[in-house]
Amino acid sequence: MTKKVAESVPDHDVADLSLADEGRDRVQWADRFMPVLAQVRERFAEEKPLEGVRVSACLHVTTETANLMRTLRAGGADVVLCASNPLSTQDDVAAYLVEEAGVHVHAVRGEDNERYYEHIRAALAHRPQVTMDDGADLVGSLHMLAMERFDDLSPGVREWATGLSDDERREIVDGVVGSTEETTTGLVRLRAMDADGVLRFPVIAVNDSHTKHLFDNRYGTGQSTLDGVLRATNMLLAGSTVVVAGYGWCGRGIAQRAEGAGAKVIVTEVDPLRALEATMDGYRVLPMADAAPEGDLFVTSTGDIGVIREEHFRAMKDGAIVANAGHFDVELDLERLREIADEGPRRARENVQEYVVDGKRIAVLGEGRLVNLAAAEGHPASVMDMSFANQALAAEYLLDEGDGLGRSVHRIPESIDQEIARLKLDSMGVEIDTLTERQEEYLASWEMGT
Repeated sequence: MTKKVAESVPDHDVADLSLADEGRDRVQWADRFMPVLAQVRERFAEEKPLEGVRVSACLHVTTETANLMRTLRAGGADVVLCASNPLSTQDDVAAYLVEEAGVHVHAVRGEDNERYYEHIRAALAHRPQVTMDDGADLVGSLHMLAMERFDDLSPGVREWATGLSDDERREIVDGVVGSTEETTTGLVRLRAMDADGVLRFPVIAVNDSHTKHLFDNRYGTGQSTLDGVLRATNMLLAGSTVVVAGYGWCGRGIAQRAEGAGAKVIVTEVDPLRALEATMDGYRVLPMADAAPEGDLFVTSTGDIGVIREEHFRAMKDGAIVANAGHFDVELDLERLREIADEGPRRARENVQEYVVDGKRIAVLGEGRLVNLAAAEGHPASVMDMSFANQALAAEYLLDEGDGLGRSVHRIPESIDQEIARLKLDSMGVEIDTLTERQEEYLASWEMGT
């Protein structure tokens, strides 16, 4: 039974194994900026907390992810990695992981939807005990399999799933101890599953860790998004009007970096509290309908669908540039854009597709996918250091404590969050104060008010 499930997919599927040497150099370069993860990897190599554990990860296949995979392997895990976005894979990194790191990688940059889900199938067929997700595609497919909702699976996964016996299907589903989730979009989906009472195992919300969202989302997304925009367009931000849709931690980071480069920033929001924050942070806040005629560059970062729609495209000025920093490409209604376009899409330059709507040119970057990964290299390694330390330690925590956790979404323990922050400060040579005994006594007492 186990053999049949394992043999139903190839060992790996990458673009070109001859790229491994180039991938190794880039992974090693990223590693020098990831000292916290390196310390976790060193301990994992000694203690082997993941010995023999099957891990399936659906993440962006980048140099930083490669160092997470090396850490899991050092801990003893048997790892399958597939891409969480068709345009985020770095093919040289995928080749390196297969050739030298012992990771079963199923990821090819630019893969179509069918191949994308064939790779999800490979991750499921690994019979994981721990899954790692960035966007919840893997966990979502696993639950469709568990509920025998085969019609909701992609064709490749559906054909494979329906060919399994009940015992084989049960083995895959019931073997999962727990999962981790990297991003806001994935947690939206997982919390909806939690609310519906369908989650079959605990999920650690890595994105909720302070050492993740306060840094990765804000500083990582802010810098890498504009990096992607600039690589794709070579536009001048100074003096331009940048419209940022969504003022969560990602949107804040984008707005801050754009403002720092000299842009005039407009924020659009549906949440009154976030809109109020953006206003008090000094940004103009407008409905998208009012911002559309003003913007030179639009960046969505909401995690929702249809943020920029037909009426907004039609209102934009000639030469407007549109990009997405949310996990899925649904934030831009590109299907409708194609329908209303007089011309296009035309390849204007690498990672730029140009449409003509009502006689005006609109440029869409990276096919509407994550612009920081479609047109650049993703977040800097230094900030991913903390995010992926969270991922590695969350996997260890699930194996230690998973039996006692309910079938819902959980935060990683505060003690782990604090330890990651401490290690990062140490690596930066930053020292902080410690509480005196009297201060600790004061904070623990309700009687010492004076």
